Order: sequence, then C-alpha cells, then structure tokens
Amino acid sequence: MNSLRLQLRFLLPLVLTLIATAYLVLPLMDRLTLRWFSRDLNLRGSLVASALSDSIAENRQDFKTRRLQTLIDRAAQDERLVGIGLCSIEGEVVRRTAGFPTDLTCEKAREIAGKNESQLKLEGGSVQVGMHPINGDNGRMADLVILHDLSFLERRSQDTQKYLIILIASLGLAMTLITVVVAQLSWRGWMAGARALLRGEGVLMPMSPTSPAAAAPPELAPLAADLRARLRDLEDEYRRAQGPDAEWNPERLRTLLRTTLRGDQVIVVSNREPYIHEKGPDGVIVKRPASGLVTAVEPVMRACSGTWIAHGSGSADHDVVDSNDRVMVPPGHDEYVLRRLWLTPEEEQGFYYGFSNEGLWPLCHVAHVRPVFREADWNRYREVNQRFADAVVAEAVVEDPVVLVQDYHFALLPAMIRKKLPRATILTFWHIPWPNPESFGICPWRREILEGMLGSTILGFHTRFHCKNFIETVDRYLEARIEHEHSTISFHDDDTLVESYPISIEWPSDREVATWAPVDVCRRNVRERFGYGPDHYIAVGVDRFDYTKGILERLHAVERLLEKHPKWVGRFSFIQVAAPSRSSLEEYRSFQDRIQQVTERINKRFGSEGYLPVHLLAEHHEHAALIELYRAAEICVVTSLHDGMNLVCKEFVAARDDELGVLILSRFAGAAREMPEALIVNPYHVEECADALEQGLAMPAAEQRERMASLRASVREFNVYRWAGRMLADGGRSRLRDRIQARLKRHQRA
Repeated sequence: MNSLRLQLRFLLPLVLTLIATAYLVLPLMDRLTLRWFSRDLNLRGSLVASALSDSIAENRQDFKTRRLQTLIDRAAQDERLVGIGLCSIEGEVVRRTAGFPTDLTCEKAREIAGKNESQLKLEGGSVQVGMHPINGDNGRMADLVILHDLSFLERRSQDTQKYLIILIASLGLAMTLITVVVAQLSWRGWMAGARALLRGEGVLMPMSPTSPAAAAPPELAPLAADLRARLRDLEDEYRRAQGPDAEWNPERLRTLLRTTLRGDQVIVVSNREPYIHEKGPDGVIVKRPASGLVTAVEPVMRACSGTWIAHGSGSADHDVVDSNDRVMVPPGHDEYVLRRLWLTPEEEQGFYYGFSNEGLWPLCHVAHVRPVFREADWNRYREVNQRFADAVVAEAVVEDPVVLVQDYHFALLPAMIRKKLPRATILTFWHIPWPNPESFGICPWRREILEGMLGSTILGFHTRFHCKNFIETVDRYLEARIEHEHSTISFHDDDTLVESYPISIEWPSDREVATWAPVDVCRRNVRERFGYGPDHYIAVGVDRFDYTKGILERLHAVERLLEKHPKWVGRFSFIQVAAPSRSSLEEYRSFQDRIQQVTERINKRFGSEGYLPVHLLAEHHEHAALIELYRAAEICVVTSLHDGMNLVCKEFVAARDDELGVLILSRFAGAAREMPEALIVNPYHVEECADALEQGLAMPAAEQRERMASLRASVREFNVYRWAGRMLADGGRSRLRDRIQARLKRHQRA
C-alpha cells in the first residue's frame, strides 16, 4: 500500500505534466501548421503566376481580352483558390474572377500580402492573399493577386489537435500502467537501483568490488558507441558542409587556433629545415631551400608561432643556435622557434639517402626506378625517427600538443609520439603519392610503416585517390577495422581519419606584389640576360634535379616542337631551372648527366651563333629570381611523371598578375585535378606535349586571360592557409571528441 502511494505521488505529477504539455503544444502546433501551409500556398501561387506569365505577356498591350479572362477563370477552378485578380502596373484591377472581392483594390492587396499573416476575412471564411509580379523583357509589367482558401487549415488544425490529445493521453496511460506493473513486480530491485543511482553507482561507476556487479556496467557500451557514431556523423556533415566561404589568411588561421584549438601548442616535424645558415665570404648567410614542403608549411608556422623541429644541415647552423639547439626565425622577424637536430654522416646516409630516397621515394613514385631496401638503412631510419620523437616530447610543454608530422621521412614517428604522448593530436601529411597495395608490398617492412603511420590522429594525402590506395593497403596487410563511409581506420583501439587535403601556396600579399618589377621589365631583363631578341618566346621549367619531374620528357617535347614547326627555331627557347638534389646517389648523378647530354644534343642540332634553344640552369635560384622568370615567360611547363601535388604550377599562376601566360601541366600531378584550365598533357606522349607547346605559343591573349583568371581565382581561394585550416579544424574536432570519450572512460573507471 505504501509503495502504491509512492507510485501515485510519482505518477500524478507526470500525468499533470503531460496534460500541461498538451495545452502548451497545441498553440505551437497551430502556428507551425499555419506557417508551413502559408509557405506552401506562396509556392503554389508562384507556380500559378509562372504558368500564366507567358499568356499575360502576350496580351500586355490589352489586358482586357476575352482569351486572357478565360485563362484566369480556368486557373481559378482549383478547389483551394477563391479568386484571381490581375493588377496593371498603374495599380488597377484589370481582370478578376467571380470569387475575387469587388472591394479589394491592388493597393490593399499589396498591403495585406506584405504582412506576416497575409490573411483577409471574407464572408465565407479567411483567405490568404498573395501578390506575385509578372515580369517581361523590360521588367515588371503586372501583378497577379491570388486568394487561397484557408478554411481547410481550420479543419486540419482541429483534426491535429484531436489526434495529438488522443496520442498524449494514450502515452500517459501506457506509461502509468507500465510503471505501476513494473514497480509492483520489482519494487525491491527498483529501490536498490534508485539508492545506487543516488550514490553514483551502477550507471557511471561500477559497484563495489565485492558485489556481483563489480565489472563496468554493459548499459554504457551502447551509449558510448552511439555517442561516438553521432559525433562522427556530425563531423562528416560539418566537413561536407564546409565550402569556400571566406578567404583564408594568416589572421583567420590564428583565429582558428585561438578558438578550435584554444591556443594549444603546435609542433612541426620535417627533415628539411625552413632556413639554412651557411658560411659565406662575408659571414653567415641565410638561405631558403627549394622545397615544396617548406613553401607550404612555413607560412603556417608564421601564423601559429609554434616550434619547428628539423635536421640542421647548414655549415653555419651550429653557430647560430643557443644551448638548446634553438634559433628564432625568420631572421629579423622571430615569429617561431626552429629546433635543430644533428645527424652524423652515417645516420644521414642511411636515414635520408638510403631508406627514404632509395627506398620509399621510388616505391611511392611510379617513375620506373627500382627501389632499394637495405637492413642497415632501415635500422638508421628507425633510430632517427626515434630521435625526432624524443625531441618532440622534449619540446612539448603540455600533455596534448598538436604535432604536424611532414612527409615520408617520418613514417614511424606518429606511433612513437603516441607511445610517449598518448593525448597528443598528431596530424601527419604525406607529401608524395601513395602507391597501390601491390606496389607497396615490395617493402620488406610494410607492416611497421603502416603501424607507425596509424599512430596519427589524422593522416592526410593530396588526393582522394591516394587516400583510397592507403586504405586498401591497410586492408591488405593489417588486421584493422575500416569504416569506408567515414574514411576511418581503427587499429589497436585508436582511430585514424584518412582525408585528402590538397596543399597549396601562400597567395602573395599586396606588399610583396608591389616589390615585383612589371612584366615588361622582367621580360626585357631575362631576354637581355640570355641574348634574346625583343620578339623571342620563352618557356620555363622549375624543378629539383629529380627523375620524377619529367625534365627529360619535356626536353624531348621541345626537340619535337622544333622538328615539326621549324618557324620557332631562333624564335623560341626553353629555360630549365634544376636545383641539384641528392647528388650523392648514383641514380641522380646518372640522371643529371643524361639531362646534360640531351641538352647539348638539342642545342647542337638546332642552335646557332647567338641562339640556344635550351638553357639548363643547374643551380639554386632564390624566390625573387624565380618570380622574374615566371613573369617573363610565355609558358610554364610542369610535366611530372608522378607527383603528389607540385606547387611550381601554382607559383607560376600566382606570379602572373597580368593574367597572361600558359600553363602546361602533367595529368599525373595532383594539381591537375584542381587546375583544369591548364593544358593537361601526358608527359610520356612526346607528340602531345609538343602540340601543347605549339598551342601555348599561338594562344590568343583573350583565351590566355580567360584561363589565367580562372586559375588565379582557384589558387587564391584554395591557398596554403585553407590547407592548414581544414586539417587543423579537423584536428580540433577530433580533440573535442577524444575529450568527451576520455570523460566517459574516467567515469567508468571512477
């Protein structure tokens, strides 16, 4: 009896709450129903006006024709239409149906239609007034006033109220009966559970170790799984909803870091350093290496003010660091910290030249060079990765820094950092392509590399194609749970999001552009330097001396152009900037020798006194010198045999503020998917590349401007800050999700 009284005390407020809810919900339902149907009626009115617009336009000279009246009468036969009136531009009702009120003027109809309710009371009930413009070639020529019957809304509202009251009453009765029955059958268990709930046991915490329920309650498992699924769905929806809304710039990236990442510490790890200090005849000089990675990541670090960890390779690098091997960069601005690590010649040979560039580089690039894998190189690679991981731990001032791991030199690093800093958010970006599973299977340590990379919170590639290859590789060689819909891999209870983030460049600021010489001046300077005439055409290529860049293929294309079109002999030259790279490797030395030989052969075949068709500049060029070449050239040639992205094409586009110039781009470069306005070629097809050169040289200025304007808009919008912002924003959402899951786990363990 006492339990029944307690149940009634509990159920009575519940029933009263349901009744009060019903009375509160009914007016809201009426307003929502009215709003929905008003929107529907406005849409129906627009459709009627659209259907009649052509006929009204045909009779715009005389709206009082009988044919027009017949059309309006026929349209008003809809059971929900009360009447239709046609207002002239002067505000006179020139046509009306039988149901249209005679005292309703055009001015009054416009006033009623502009209100939120837009209703008019008539003898037969309420009507909704809608006024829809009829437009002709010269603008608005009339207005159509449509009166919709609203009496059916009242009937539908009454039905809705009746059904809603019945539903709520039924739910209340069912809940009452179920509660009473369950409480009577298991009163003692219910009370014990209630007491445990009040003590915090049994739901968020396990019972005492001596009780049968000492294990964590299984009730939380579905809740946690559902929460993770909902968070992931929301994250996917957010990413899909993201668009090129506002311009990405350093300030927006800083704002993102202050909000999404709440000012957390950011650490970048790469093999190549952003600034190299070299000993010169007049003291220490500072150089920026010719690297797409540095071009992309360095602006991000200036915006983040974090720490960059890299291998110190300059002859004066030791002389400028402090006792902790740190130096502030950029020189004279001191915007972030550069922490240098020192490698012995043996370590550099095995880690960098050996496993990284004789093994992983040709393995990932389909450029028909066989990879070489040595046990000694692998051991050095693993040791150096561990040294960089220790440096990250030493530089971390918090338990959960944001670590950006760059490129194929550090495939093992994410898992090593995860072991020491389990709460860190590790964003790994793979700057080169990822091969298919069959090709990657050549690597003897494929499992170790995949496991190392899956220590990442987010693993980024340039294109979805590379993401797909990586997921298929993991599926082939590891036992991991893969969610293809979310592009997520779960390995050892850690989730890794595999996503595409097309990298880009920093769009030049107005201050930088103001320092550039005009295009005419750049063109004149370059022509004078190489001895060209004023009407000489120039194509330029800018690359590292690497067999994946297609330098040999473009030289063959230049040779074929001069064969097919002799008119360009003496009027066209190709300038190839090729910064020396990895010259200690035999494959690279032989490649450089071959390029020299082909260049000499073409110049001997087509050259003459004072004219060389090919100029090979095998030396490092500063950024300002490259800008001058970009602005002077009619064509930029990018013929990579296989490339993750290739930023040279984007640098060329950014340099052409005159909106002239032609970009010839390999279909095997990741940038080809973003830059369809370029002349896309197959670099292996010599004839096609030669024809593209001819097309570029003959392209009219108007077509060049049209293509270049579109390319510039794309590169400006999808700049390096957007690349970093998307990746860091995804990292911030992952941190939020991990924190929620960590709280659930702490509650379970408490």
